[in-house]
Amino acid sequence: MAKSRDKQPPVCGFCGESAKERKDLFFIPSMYEGLSICSDCLCKGHEIVSEVRAQNGGKKETSSPLNGLHVPTPEEIKEELDRFVIGQEQAKKVLSVAVHNHYSRLKAKFSGKDDTLPPELSAVELDKSNVLLLGPTGSGKTLLAQTLAKMLDVPFAITDATTLTEAGYVGEDVENILLRLYQASGNDIERTQIGIIYIDELDKISRKGENASITRDVSGEGVQQALLKILEGTVANVPPQGGRKHPNQEFLHIDTSNILFICGGAFVGLDKVVKRRRGRRVLGFGDNAPEKNAAAEVAEEENIGRLFSECEPEDLVHFGLIPELIGRLPVFAALEPLDKKALIRVLQEPKNALVKQYRRLLAMEDVDLQFSPDALEELAGKAVQRGTGARGLRALMEKLMLDIMFAAPSRKGKSRCIITAEVVRGDAEPKLERI
Repeated sequence: MAKSRDKQPPVCGFCGESAKERKDLFFIPSMYEGLSICSDCLCKGHEIVSEVRAQNGGKKETSSPLNGLHVPTPEEIKEELDRFVIGQEQAKKVLSVAVHNHYSRLKAKFSGKDDTLPPELSAVELDKSNVLLLGPTGSGKTLLAQTLAKMLDVPFAITDATTLTEAGYVGEDVENILLRLYQASGNDIERTQIGIIYIDELDKISRKGENASITRDVSGEGVQQALLKILEGTVANVPPQGGRKHPNQEFLHIDTSNILFICGGAFVGLDKVVKRRRGRRVLGFGDNAPEKNAAAEVAEEENIGRLFSECEPEDLVHFGLIPELIGRLPVFAALEPLDKKALIRVLQEPKNALVKQYRRLLAMEDVDLQFSPDALEELAGKAVQRGTGARGLRALMEKLMLDIMFAAPSRKGKSRCIITAEVVRGDAEPKLERI
């Protein structure tokens, strides 16, 4: 068989012409034994490869981490946020637009020029806009970030600024906030570089005073300075296991120029800084000036959210943030403190509302839990008095439901419990009634 195969004339493996018809057959015995190609087919293949390279700009085709990513519209993002967060319409709009523009920017960056745009606009590079959320405690800053993390098909990490210190001191280095995003991406660096990081408690790293201190502020201004390049965009060296950096350690090189940073904080006392800047002090005998100023101060005390919405960069500088950090957070969103009506809605309307959680918890013990409308009003009123916002509702509910949750598992058969305003005030004991 081998002798008969050797006697057959070689042919081109593409066009089928034999060596008798053509004399310019090329053989590649080291790769494909017995395969040959003629000069015409070789030239045509070279032309095809050249055309493909020209269409791709001479670059090698690579898979983009954005392939298959659905970028929701701002309205779709806000609708999802509405299911979990009550109120805060302006903050929801700001976050929805910021997230949508971030991934529209990345798609434009990875795909190159857009033929549908005018030539003078298709080559324009878009900068990212990091977001700063200002709002009192319990207003929903962290909940907004957690809801975004659930709905987006991108890596999302929530970190805390209170544990950060300058490099070399006890505490976490600034680069460790990128490690959580890397772990959330499944240890995929390409997906890490298109993720979102929410830095909570940013106000806790404010410097202790406006004047430069002779002592080392390792968890305040030093951390702010270390955050500058990461927020703006740099290739950071991240220890793969976290912890301290060592000279002989292999680092993960993560480019932060395409990572969206959302920062939040309660900024306790910022409203006083805004009032001091906006306050008009009258010297001498002004016409009813004391009465006007007193009325204005009372109105401003009742609406801290409005004061936060009027915050200027200079107010944040007086609070303790350095100007360079403020410049890297160009988008501000102020959250309003939740009033009594909003807290009543928080108790019963969101998908994971507290009333729904406790009803499910007791339903597993065959207890039908009901809240009267006046009981919800009483709970919301107590939360307003405490000044802890929606976060204080959990503590109130735990204290209120303690006896019921203690007794319910021991009872057999179906029962019903109705919580009234008297029970919330402590004038009556909650009772389990058999159905």
